[in-house]
Order: sequence, then structure tokens, then C-alpha cells
Amino acid sequence: MRNNSKQPTPQAAVYTVQKEQTLLPFLLQAVPKSRNAVKGILSRGQVSVNGVPTTQHDRSLKVGDRVEIMTNQAAKIDSELTGLSIMYEDDAIIVIDKEAGLLSMAAKDKKEVTAFSELSSYVRKANRSNRVFIVHRLDRETSGVMLFAKTEEVKKLLQDNWEESVQERGYVALVEGKVRNETGEIISWLKETRTFKVYSNPTDNGGQKAITRYKLLQASAQFSLLELRLETGRKNQIRVHMEEIGHPVVGDKKYGASTNPIKRLGLHAVKLTIIHPLTMEQHTFISDPPTSFYKKSK
Repeated sequence: MRNNSKQPTPQAAVYTVQKEQTLLPFLLQAVPKSRNAVKGILSRGQVSVNGVPTTQHDRSLKVGDRVEIMTNQAAKIDSELTGLSIMYEDDAIIVIDKEAGLLSMAAKDKKEVTAFSELSSYVRKANRSNRVFIVHRLDRETSGVMLFAKTEEVKKLLQDNWEESVQERGYVALVEGKVRNETGEIISWLKETRTFKVYSNPTDNGGQKAITRYKLLQASAQFSLLELRLETGRKNQIRVHMEEIGHPVVGDKKYGASTNPIKRLGLHAVKLTIIHPLTMEQHTFISDPPTSFYKKSK
């Protein structure tokens, strides 16, 4: 692969395709950034093929096609944001990749940097009246895909039709111990106490029904890596259910963990598939789990 532009603009790099392939693998070779960062560049519409902007990761490329990548613009946007990067944005929604340690929105300290405050500042640079709206939350120490609305109407559409709008929510968890079953399903009813801890009950006690399905990806003697799919989205659902089966999420002292080998909570929101509230098109957003999750479970 070679740069075919003698004098590229300061904001762009132009490449000529040397072999037939799809767009995302081409970009991963061309741009010296992480897979998530490259996906963000593509999702923001900062890639053009033969002069036409595209966000289609599986777009077919032919020999001789010209691919223009606005890498400097993407880097500038991400450098202005603390603790997150933008995976996708249009007039209705913003999808981010949140880092562990960043609150979704402020609770007590209104001055604390949060995903909400960072995105609010970002959208107001274009227009001071612009706003963002929380659609769902991730715990402070949980990283991964998170969805925001850009209008109150879109927020209401998503939340009022949550089960239809959200097709899949996938997580990866690093948990304590060696999980024996290859797959499993956990069904219980969850209630929160006055001390903000959620408890699980195997029968209906008036709490919220919660369903978590898991698949074992790999395991060592000390830790297991699980792929999790939520059928319901209750507060602390995964953390409570992992404690219930005797395999708490690493780093989760609140819900039974006694180890913290990766110096963070071992939970990552890896996948979100939604039906767009305005276009009704299906979108899937994927954030690669931290490599430390894999290393500790080998």
C-alpha cells in the first residue's frame, strides 16, 4: 500500500488500493491506530472512496480505487474528549466508547468530568443550544459502548420502545474461578436496598425480573472469560448474577470479588445493536475488550 498523493491536504491522506478487499481491513493497515479508533474514523464519515464519503465497513474496494482518510480531524476530535471516543454520530444519536473510570453522568459532584459533560461540551461547539441526553448508563468502572440521544424526542423514542429499539446488548466479563459450564442462563428478581446494593432472589419477591445468558470463551485455573447477553437491563444485573453463580466479576469487591489483577472492574460493554429511532435501520456497534481480559484467563 502506498500514498498516491504528492501533496495531500493537511487534514487528509489519500491512498490507492493495490488489491481487492473490503474497506475496514484496508483502513486497519493504513491507519496506525487501534481497531476502535479506526472504526470511529469510519463511523464519523471521515472516509471517502473515489470522492464519495462512506461509513460502510464492508464496502468492497477495487484495484485503483482512491481512499481518502481524514485522520487529523479524527485525532483532533478525540484529543478534545476525556475518557471516551466517538464511534458514531448523526443528527439523532451519538454512540461512544467509554473508558473505565468515567462516570456516565454526575451524581453528587456536578463539576466532575463525565461522559455526559464531555459530550455536552462537544456538541455545543457547533451550536450553543445543542444538547445530549442519557439513554442508558454504564457503571463508572465498566467500559465500552454507550448510547446518547441528541434530542429529547429521540431519547423518549428509544426509552419508551427499549425492548424493540435494542436488539442486542453484549458484554464480556472476566470473572473469578474456573466456570465449568460452557453455557448458562441466570433468571432472578432484583431489588435494591437503601444502601444502594442490589440483591437477587430466585423467586418473584416484587423486584425486577432479570435474565442473563452466558457463554464461556476461555478459562485458566484462576479466572474465566465470559460472553454475556442481557435479555433485561437491570441495574448491576451482570455483577449480581455473577456473584450468584459463585464467579464474581474481578475487581468487584461490592459483589463478592476478592481479587483485582487488572486494577479495574472486569466488565466491558462489547456490543450494542439498535434499530435507529428515525431511519429504522439496524446498526451494530462493537468495542473490542481490553487485552488484559484475555491475558488473565489464558
